[in-house]
Amino acid sequence: MLRDEITTAIRRALMQELAAVGYGRLSIEAVARRAGVSKTAVYRRWSSKLDLVVEIVAAAAHGKLPVLDTGTLRGDLALLFQAVAHALRHPLASQIIPDLLAEAARNPAIDETLRQVLRTRQQEIGGRLVTRAVQRGELPADTDPDAAVDLIVGPLYWRLAIARQPLTDSYLDNLVESVAAGLGATGVVPLPRATPVSG
Repeated sequence: MLRDEITTAIRRALMQELAAVGYGRLSIEAVARRAGVSKTAVYRRWSSKLDLVVEIVAAAAHGKLPVLDTGTLRGDLALLFQAVAHALRHPLASQIIPDLLAEAARNPAIDETLRQVLRTRQQEIGGRLVTRAVQRGELPADTDPDAAVDLIVGPLYWRLAIARQPLTDSYLDNLVESVAAGLGATGVVPLPRATPVSG
């Protein structure tokens, strides 16, 4: 029987090691050392560093998100963006994700896994969000779910992995408006402005 605390320690060590050295220089030996366990303990759970990384990526992608059902598309988008931004702001995530995306270009196994795991998760979350918005009449009935999901999640990954710019609250507020308008949402209004006081 595999002890949960050892498995947890190995997962934590993997995240730290991956952030420190990247996938290319990652080794089972270093992960085991950092976790304070033997290599055998790691190999009993995962057969290779690829298996180990794939499982961690899948687990992170399926992490718990808040229930996205605020009653409005813009409310759902704001909640989703805040949750994703919170996860992506974590120092380990901000180091690991760009490294894995770069590694995916060189490693077909990682590329395929990232595509399957992340795309499935994005479609699951974004698809529900879009479906509810269509049912409420906020989005046109012929809204393409795949294109909508790309528009919803694409800017966050672009800003994190390519532009390397912070996900500030003001950026996320503006992103809600931009995405809602881009999807053709009804009732999209500009963010509230201060009303001038009449003399």
